[in-house]
Amino acid sequence: MFNLIRKYLALTALLALSATQTLRAQTPASYVNPFIGASTSTADAGVYHGLGKTFPGAATPYGMVQLSPNTITGGDNGSGYSYEHTSIEGFAFTQMSGIGWYGDLGNFLVMPTVGPLRTKAGTIAHPEGGYRSMYAKPSEKASAGYYSVLLTDNNIKAEATAAPHSGMLRFTFPKNKLSRIQIDLARRVGGTSTLQYVKVVDAYTIQGWMKCTPDGGGWGNGDGHADYTVYFYAKFSKPLKDYGVWSADIPDGWVRKREEVGSDKYQDVVANAAILKNIKEKQGKHLGFYTNFATTENERVLMKAGISFVSTAGAKNNLLAEIKDWNFEALRQKATALWNIALSKIAVQGGTLEQKKVFYTALYHTMIDPRIISDVDGNYPGGDGKAHKSAVFKKRTIFSGWDVFRSQMPLQTIINPSLVNDLVNSMVTLADQKQKNYFERWELLNAYSGCMLGNPMTSVLADAYAKGIRNYDLDKAYNLAVGSVEKFGNGEKGYAPGGIGIAQTLEYAYNEWCVGQLATWLKHPADAKKYLARGQSYKNIFDKDKGWFRPREDEGEWKAWPDSGRMTQWYGTFETNPYQQGWFVPQDVDGMVALMGGKQKVLADLDNLFAKTPDNMMWNDYYNHANEPVHHVPFLYNRLGRPWLTQKWTREICRRAYKNSVEGLVGNEDVGQMSAWYVLAASGLHPVTPGDTRQEITSPVFDKVTLKLDPKYAKGKAFSIIAKNNSASNIYIQSAKLNGKTYNKCYIDYAEIAAGGTLELTMGAEPNKSWGINQHI
Repeated sequence: MFNLIRKYLALTALLALSATQTLRAQTPASYVNPFIGASTSTADAGVYHGLGKTFPGAATPYGMVQLSPNTITGGDNGSGYSYEHTSIEGFAFTQMSGIGWYGDLGNFLVMPTVGPLRTKAGTIAHPEGGYRSMYAKPSEKASAGYYSVLLTDNNIKAEATAAPHSGMLRFTFPKNKLSRIQIDLARRVGGTSTLQYVKVVDAYTIQGWMKCTPDGGGWGNGDGHADYTVYFYAKFSKPLKDYGVWSADIPDGWVRKREEVGSDKYQDVVANAAILKNIKEKQGKHLGFYTNFATTENERVLMKAGISFVSTAGAKNNLLAEIKDWNFEALRQKATALWNIALSKIAVQGGTLEQKKVFYTALYHTMIDPRIISDVDGNYPGGDGKAHKSAVFKKRTIFSGWDVFRSQMPLQTIINPSLVNDLVNSMVTLADQKQKNYFERWELLNAYSGCMLGNPMTSVLADAYAKGIRNYDLDKAYNLAVGSVEKFGNGEKGYAPGGIGIAQTLEYAYNEWCVGQLATWLKHPADAKKYLARGQSYKNIFDKDKGWFRPREDEGEWKAWPDSGRMTQWYGTFETNPYQQGWFVPQDVDGMVALMGGKQKVLADLDNLFAKTPDNMMWNDYYNHANEPVHHVPFLYNRLGRPWLTQKWTREICRRAYKNSVEGLVGNEDVGQMSAWYVLAASGLHPVTPGDTRQEITSPVFDKVTLKLDPKYAKGKAFSIIAKNNSASNIYIQSAKLNGKTYNKCYIDYAEIAAGGTLELTMGAEPNKSWGINQHI
């Protein structure tokens, strides 16, 4: 009987494995390629902004933990990883994705080593003498929720997988009497943590924390004001018998930002850190922990850890709730299952294998942030430095506002409205806790970083409210929106003076329009009149003599017009030229067109913008898809009565700017924005004006796209977009039906999407210039 049971169980396991493998080949997660965009290389990008700046490591949807290889600590390498680097310095439990400033996080850096203990990482140029290792590039594998690589210096295979608040590393060692797992507690992307603490809890467990302040560089090399503490609770599969702490004696008064931390002087002190054997508890300015052990050939040694931004008790609770054993493969399967659930919110049919990989990797990248920083028990770090708890929402962080209000947050209103609700709650309560009367424009772990410009949270709030996402304190949210545009806005002058006055004035005018919309809906008529009028302030910086927008000085006089005119980078703009930035009047396209000289003149100018864009769509002076201010521009053709040109150019951008390769993103991923643009455009939809429920219709990449709706926020179960006769040449919409009825508009209202149903498009090789024409311009 016993043998029969064993055979039955073995057969059941075999069948389950076979079914899993078959299923895996067809699941959304199987298409994900985390290496897309995983480069910070300025050489390949041809500009200092670099490429995608994503990371390839293991994560879960919007999880607190991203367990990823790190190849670099300093420089403009926000993800801590770049594909072309030839060595790895360790595996960190926290990462940023696709940011274009000096990065942060990269905390709790774990590295397997053998032989003598080295206490500094070493550098890419000079790895010798450090604990970093060269690795075999062909061995590097990444998928949704999993990463592995062979570290060739000591022939150690490293594997990583993750849960939302915790992660597990599995190291396969060679035979060696002195193998090791070491953890650099001071390490932080773009600088260093400034104070650390570690304690040995029992024969298998350590706990502690790393305090990261602006004095230690990090976000914007300290200019982003990031100030947070990462707590950890870690367990090892082999007992702690020969262990210890290294402690570098960093002199008082030393500057500890990224350049200083990377200097030879600083690294010499780290390299000569005191090694304190069998010490059970230590606090210091630059600590690491190690555990030595003997290994047999191909012996697997594992480490798992929970993290928290609240407490060590929170980190322990997170780990014990999520990873109860040492079953690495089971944890990996759970991570993949979480991705399959999340990615199944959009199902695509048709398209090539490459297009599906690009699509689902893009969707994957939109599901990194804004991440949760609530512990499993609901506790989260507040803006007042205290722990708070909420059963109403999950605390979210990393809100790259200026980037993500354009595509990323509008995408989430359709497929993940609860996340948008969480974000509004997170930002409202943050302002409350910090006793601020305005929204933060770029939030990182409760920091008011002030990064970029405008008041993007007003856009997210207006868009959420317009779409029925309203489970937050409306009065507080509205007052914060008003406070934001009053503190940062065009004000009584009617424009923003100074060096980036075009960008600021245009962004502020849109934000003030958003507040005007909110005021109208919430029945504040005086405010509505005031802010809708301010939404017209973009007109105050249009120079009729030059025929374009132009920055003004404090007293109203024009700034000198440069020889290259509106093609001049940074002339009144931020990371753009006026030709690119000047199209940002989403709240009043008709008024913008009239100001610019009428429909025909504007169409000719748009045609020129696209015609002169380089084939590879890398950073350029025309349609620069690598940067966000132009992301709505292809959809302006819909507003100008040329919808077939929206169809043409969105298909071109999808084809030319997104590839299944490391260099597959033409610019920074920017915390989900670059990928969200693709997801929406490839699905056949995209807004011009968040805060207005109109969604532009364009040419889908796929034959069928089905958006799964949330029954808590939408009446329907799903909304499908079908493209009949769709192909690489049949990119033009010939006719359309909505729920079986002829449909002649090139746009659709969000309410019609939320109601569920089907938009059926018939495609062809030549434009149908009578379909979808808007007559209002």
